Amino acid sequence: MAGEVGLAVVTGASTGIGYELAKCSVEEGYDLVVAADEPEIEKAGNDFRKLGAHVETVQADLAIKEGVQKLLDQIGDRPVAALLANAGRGLGHAFLDQNLDEIQRVIDTNISGTVLLTHKIGNRMRERNRGRILFTGSIAGFMPGAFQAVYNATKAFVDSFSWALRNELKDSDVTITCLMPGPTDTEFFDRAHMEDTKVGTDPSKDDPAMVARTGFDAMMKGEAGVVAGFSNKIQASMAHVMPAEMLAEQHRKMAEPGTAEK
Repeated sequence: MAGEVGLAVVTGASTGIGYELAKCSVEEGYDLVVAADEPEIEKAGNDFRKLGAHVETVQADLAIKEGVQKLLDQIGDRPVAALLANAGRGLGHAFLDQNLDEIQRVIDTNISGTVLLTHKIGNRMRERNRGRILFTGSIAGFMPGAFQAVYNATKAFVDSFSWALRNELKDSDVTITCLMPGPTDTEFFDRAHMEDTKVGTDPSKDDPAMVARTGFDAMMKGEAGVVAGFSNKIQASMAHVMPAEMLAEQHRKMAEPGTAEK
């Protein structure tokens, strides 16, 4: 698939890592269909057009079937050369203190919508025997997320799902790549109600442009997975050998409300 361009579909593309992934796609020569659940996707689309791309924007809630279908309707019968499944949602605080509707929305955005969209577009790619899929997972998927219990569990699903799907498609020319960032300087922590946590206020978060470029390049090379950032690589390695109880306690020190002042 070297040098192939065509249509790239990027979800969660209005801000943060998704916005930067869309920019990477433009720089590679892809046309875009970009989606997000907020009106800011229109401004993002105009930014991408200024870079010379043909861009279509879709404001859709990918946590629900109707939202995924709205995106699929926009794509139509066109072949998708690359799916960058980045849409995701976080949620801080203790599980029993969280609102159940917000919990379900995290699960539906991070898992249900991702699975549905991947199944639809992945089947088309398999029929053509050509395509690239990049999932935005997380190193959070490697550790029990005290005070982010549901979010980390959903990212564990995405990480695992990506590797399994890659294996199932190993005899095809459809490649699956998982980008696993650590804490990144985006609006994620404000939206997840984590403004008073140590991780939420940490000034050393990774640059989303760096994270996106790392994942995009890995996708273009057909790599299985990549952890963005040196310190995150170390943390990911440690997560594979440390006891789960210890990992949960470490996560608590970063994500428990009020830790920003400690």
